[in-house]
Amino acid sequence: MHVDSDDDVLRIAFDRPAALNAMTKAIATELADTIEAASPAEYDAIVLTGEGDAFSAGGDLEALAEQPESAREAYTEVEESFGRVVEAMLECPLPIVAKVNGDAIGAGLSLVALADIAYAAADATFSCAFVRIGLVPDTGGTFMLPHIIGLRAAKKLAFTGEFFDAERAADLDLINEAVPPEELDDRVDETLEQLRGRPTEIIGLMKGAMHENMARHWSEALDHENLLQVQARTSDAHAEGVAAFLEDREPEFDD
Repeated sequence: MHVDSDDDVLRIAFDRPAALNAMTKAIATELADTIEAASPAEYDAIVLTGEGDAFSAGGDLEALAEQPESAREAYTEVEESFGRVVEAMLECPLPIVAKVNGDAIGAGLSLVALADIAYAAADATFSCAFVRIGLVPDTGGTFMLPHIIGLRAAKKLAFTGEFFDAERAADLDLINEAVPPEELDDRVDETLEQLRGRPTEIIGLMKGAMHENMARHWSEALDHENLLQVQARTSDAHAEGVAAFLEDREPEFDD
C-alpha cells in the first residue's frame, strides 16, 4: 500500500498490481490504521485507489488460505483486519472518495460501497464474488450494499456473484458516475476541489449523522439531527458561511 498527501488530500493506493491489488490481513490492518490516523485538522479528504489495472480484487486467497485453529481465532482475525476497515471508513470524519481505476471484486466492491463518493473508469468490472468461493460478503458488504443499492438488488448481486460493468454500477448507485478512463483523474480532482471549499468539520457531522441514523427510528434520528444542527450553528464555519452570504462573496473556511 502506498500513502502520500498533497493539497490537503490523503491519497491511499493499493500497490500490488501483479496481484490485482488483492488485500492481505496485513494490508487491511494498515489501511484501517491509516484512515484512523487521518485528522480533519490536517486533511480535507481521502482518496482510495489502486495501482495498475485494478482497484482491488478483494482478499488475497493464497494469503488467507491458512485456516485458524478455532472459530474464535477466525473471528478475531476478521474483526481485527477487514472488520476494522469498515469501522475506520464509516467513522472517519473526512470524506472518502473511491477512485475506481479498474476492477473491484469481492472486498474491493465492499470498499467502493463504504466510500462516501465513488467514481469509476467506464471499463471497470464489478462483482460481489464471495459466493463463488463459498463465502459471505464481508468488509461491510452485507450491511452497506442493501443500504446503497436496495435489498433486492443486493441479494441478486450477492447470491449470483455476477459480473457487471461501471454503467450498471452507476445505475445501481454503487458509484456516483462512470467516466472514460482518461477523464477519471480530472473528475476526482473536480470533486476534491469542491470538498476543499467546504467546512470539513461540518461534513464530518453530516457523515456521522447519516451513518448513525441508518439504524435509528425516525424520531431518534430527528433528535440526533437537531442536536448536531445546534452544534453546527455555534461553529466558526456557520458564522463564516452566513457572513459570506450577507457580503455576497465565497466563504473562506479554515478547515
